[in-house]
Amino acid sequence: MGPADLVLRGGRVLTLDADFRIAEAVAIRGGLVAAVGTDAEIGTWIGPGTEIVELAGRTALPGINDSHLHGCSFGATRPPLSADVAYPAVRSIADVARAVAVHAADLPAGAWAVGNGWDVGYLAECLADPTRLPTRHDLDAVVEDRPVALYEFTGHTLWLNSRALEAAGIDRTTAAPPGGIIEVDADGEPTGLLRESAQNLVEAVIPVMSRAARTQAIREAIALCHAEGITSYTEPGLGPGGDSLLKGTAGTDTLAAYAELARSGELQARVSVLLLPLAMGESADALPERLAAPIPGGAADPRLLNVIGVKVFADGIPPSRTAWMHEEYIGGGHGCLCLHGHTDAQRVGELNTIVRHAHAAGYQLGVHVTGDQGIDAVVDAFAEAHAAHPRTDERHYVIHGDFVSPASLAKLAEHGWSVNMNPAIKWTISDLMDGIVGTERSAYQWPVRSAVEAGIPVTASSDAPITYPNWRQGVAAMMLRESKATGRPSGPEQCVDLATALRAYTVNAARQDFAEDWKGALTPGMAADLCVLGGDLVAADPHDIPDLPVELTVFDGRIVFGKV
Repeated sequence: MGPADLVLRGGRVLTLDADFRIAEAVAIRGGLVAAVGTDAEIGTWIGPGTEIVELAGRTALPGINDSHLHGCSFGATRPPLSADVAYPAVRSIADVARAVAVHAADLPAGAWAVGNGWDVGYLAECLADPTRLPTRHDLDAVVEDRPVALYEFTGHTLWLNSRALEAAGIDRTTAAPPGGIIEVDADGEPTGLLRESAQNLVEAVIPVMSRAARTQAIREAIALCHAEGITSYTEPGLGPGGDSLLKGTAGTDTLAAYAELARSGELQARVSVLLLPLAMGESADALPERLAAPIPGGAADPRLLNVIGVKVFADGIPPSRTAWMHEEYIGGGHGCLCLHGHTDAQRVGELNTIVRHAHAAGYQLGVHVTGDQGIDAVVDAFAEAHAAHPRTDERHYVIHGDFVSPASLAKLAEHGWSVNMNPAIKWTISDLMDGIVGTERSAYQWPVRSAVEAGIPVTASSDAPITYPNWRQGVAAMMLRESKATGRPSGPEQCVDLATALRAYTVNAARQDFAEDWKGALTPGMAADLCVLGGDLVAADPHDIPDLPVELTVFDGRIVFGKV
């Protein structure tokens, strides 16, 4: 064997093997990890052409695998494609207005101005007066010549100006679709806020992105991922069910854009894809035909782009009041955005039909569900589908799974199924959830430790653009269970250690991709995807982990971010 192409030495190399072994150096050759060991051992791999990175005590670990990241949508919500109206770029409604005005000034005449990420929890005017909400008038004051649509950080609410309301045909006489809310003022006029399915009225008229723009968004997302040490991610839902979501970024043409990038050698990340054959709330009738259709874009190197599953919606997303819960929210009410208006029996029947079709077709299933009753129903649907069509190693999983019960955890573990959790969302909304579901239930939300102790290979993800894909924040959230707003602990009994948290972003995420035999750990023969942090991750106070900088990212044996 020849010398290594790249050697990283003199640091803390976290292998993420079964023993959580920590080495000093790693050698890379031909896009694979060649050897891991002491500086002296790896010194034998150094030749005249070997590139050497002196870690100088820094931490190297496997490239991060964000197992639920809407890549194209994430890229599309970042400048220059969208206005940045997320904290900390904005801290007030006035800041949002200024950001939108600047973004709109660079757009062609009549083009929609779109932004993402606003949150009343961090807007100064809303903090000073909890009854103060954003309105169309705030946006009309700075942009009157074009429609403006700003997505709230959870994706549950759209903030529009008057031109956008007009473009969607929304006025005081417009009825919201089932499960949706059109906010109105004291005079009955729309305020500019649309919640839940009412957003569909606007999504139907916002022009979808071109193929070129989607490709640009994917490239932008991957560049941002590299800056975070992320080398793999799951694109959780691309297909006809997403053709109108967020300017079409979850649609069929996006998968074709990914395939073009992969075949041309330009896809600089490992992307697993869940197909999205049905829109939220759509019945199962069209599912068999759509699952039988050719996969858009054609074949590509499966180590770069791999369509492995199907995404299904079972309900809404907290902190809205649309999760499918056994007990009512504080103040009453529990519902299901996906199957709004159905009885529980009808919901279960429709869900079982969808799951059964996708399972029988041979796909892994990732089911979006957030309430405890809904999660129980999803796990039972997995079990029924498995009994009717026995398969081995399906690796179905619950997406979000925030209130997964001990009984469902046991069933998931029994079958080798899993839960994909969102620790950064827990960090962001724990105080808010106290007021929605009560302190006790909020403390249990995303019970990572209970799931791990049940034997489940928990995965963790950002759900970007819902939260920014700073995986260090996710690790810290899993270790601390503290609130972003107040620092108050929420369910400290669910805290886990560093090794467990890191596995959720590496080896467990690789397992979700059916790829644990070739990525996710730094052991010989594995893909040479690495992340280097500026500091000692193992010794760091968990409170300091979110601010540890990513200084180098290696993908397929090549440095794609940072300098030697």
